[in-house]
Amino acid sequence: MKQITSVQNSYIKQLVQLKEKSRERKKSGLFLIEGFREISLAVKGHYHIDTILYFPELAPLNQVLDLVKDETNIIEVSKEVYQKLAYRDTTEGVLAIVKAKSHTFSNIQFSNKNPLILVAEAPEKPGNIGALLRTADAANADAVIIANPKTDLYNPNIIRSSVGCIFTNQVATGTTSEIIEFLTTNHINIYCAALQASVDYHTLDFTTATAIVVGTEATGLSIEWLENSTQNIIIPMQGEIDSMNVSVAAGILIFEAKRQRNFK
Repeated sequence: MKQITSVQNSYIKQLVQLKEKSRERKKSGLFLIEGFREISLAVKGHYHIDTILYFPELAPLNQVLDLVKDETNIIEVSKEVYQKLAYRDTTEGVLAIVKAKSHTFSNIQFSNKNPLILVAEAPEKPGNIGALLRTADAANADAVIIANPKTDLYNPNIIRSSVGCIFTNQVATGTTSEIIEFLTTNHINIYCAALQASVDYHTLDFTTATAIVVGTEATGLSIEWLENSTQNIIIPMQGEIDSMNVSVAAGILIFEAKRQRNFK
């Protein structure tokens, strides 16, 4: 089995770039995953695991072997090399180099005639994107669509904050115009979380094919969404503020839809 002990190794330097630079992830089509649970979810989500790197004092080889298939490369690394590549403060001693997937609409497959979709327009903070993905997984949403994303989906912060749910959801990205066309072509109602011309969210029927669309807390949704909305919806606020974190709002809305569907 191959071993790497130096942080000056050329391959390790390439992986550091992969960890830190979005353009390197896009150029190579590869990204890093850290942790047994996250790697296991990627395997379950049919991602191709190219290479596993492990630090044996934290990750026993037998546990590492349980993650991989015969064609996966396995490299033992030193503590210094692992610390150079690890992203989290608390860690498990195992990293994977993984092939990215295409996130086009053509890859989305609906298993029922009344899908429930979460759409987020231009989310900037990786932590918010991760939280949205985690919420969608918890609700077993049929898909998550990101409009005009400001960061690539394989940013380590997204993987970490989603607790691996980037791998458990069907995810697509596109422009606002492309997403609206996709939704309308598939006869999916568009419910936009917005202050203008809105009704209380719990007064509507979300048991039909539904897309719940949320924007950023700072700017909300663009006019294009509002012009194409089936109905704008609002969460009534009873305190002093008039908005909440986007992932919290999305959770309230999507679980109302699940409640109406008897959590099916």
